[in-house]
Amino acid sequence: MRIKYDNQLMKLMYFFESRTRSTLKDCFIDKNGVLNFIVEGGIGRAIGKNGVTAKKIEFSLKRKIKIVAFSDNLKEFLSNLLLPQKIKSVEVAEDKTVIITPEPKSRGYIIGRAASNLRNYEEILKRYFDIKKIRVV
Repeated sequence: MRIKYDNQLMKLMYFFESRTRSTLKDCFIDKNGVLNFIVEGGIGRAIGKNGVTAKKIEFSLKRKIKIVAFSDNLKEFLSNLLLPQKIKSVEVAEDKTVIITPEPKSRGYIIGRAASNLRNYEEILKRYFDIKKIRVV
């Protein structure tokens, strides 16, 4: 999948990189209106001690942000994406379906009302990995 950026996203990426001194892989606004920053390594630097850097960026931009550590491993990236929610296991079926087994308390948040959060995570994963859909068991 080819990713294109507009001027606004390019400015946001530059702002984030200059404030955190970390390397960005991607930046996009998801279906829920949250600004997502996908960071390659150095997630601690991007978040800051006790989340101070992330809070300052959120305050400066006046919008909710999410910082996610990128990994080439699908299971590891998905667990980073779902943080702070806990998941027990992640499996990839032969038909490119990702099957998640979450902790009981995290299940409702991962799915969301009318599966909105689940579809959002699905779109994010499709940006980097060749999958069809996500199922929660």
